[in-house]
Amino acid sequence: MVNESIRDEVIALYNNLIRAWNDRDAKGMAEKFSEEGVQIGFDGSKLIGQREILAHLGPIFESHPTAPFVTKIKGVRALGNDSALLHAIAGMVPPGKSDIEPSVNAHQTLIAAKNDSEWQVELFQNTPAQFHGRPELVESMTEELRGVYFGK
Repeated sequence: MVNESIRDEVIALYNNLIRAWNDRDAKGMAEKFSEEGVQIGFDGSKLIGQREILAHLGPIFESHPTAPFVTKIKGVRALGNDSALLHAIAGMVPPGKSDIEPSVNAHQTLIAAKNDSEWQVELFQNTPAQFHGRPELVESMTEELRGVYFGK
């Protein structure tokens, strides 16, 4: 069980990270990480630290029309007094489209730590949720995310 204050602060950190992605704000996204924070992307790219994350995301946001995330937090749990784990599911609505693209659904894991009274990302991992051979699981996740996207 995670205390309510920690839960709320970690959820705010995650939501701000996702907002930075959706706003195509590389600096804002990188600043959410600790100096040694790790980001593992959908394609397996591993980035360590704010500078590397910024250097990687800046050109992507400048030259590619990235799709915004639609997310649903599934749980938050404490890992100690100053750390927590958040798990969410995510989908994306490609530019020019009006619905979630199931082929890029993902599980998102965030580990946060409180450093000098500020919560920062120590790990953010975006893992494809393809559920090979189990299309009903892809559809179930997509429907759950549509509920968030369309406000159902």
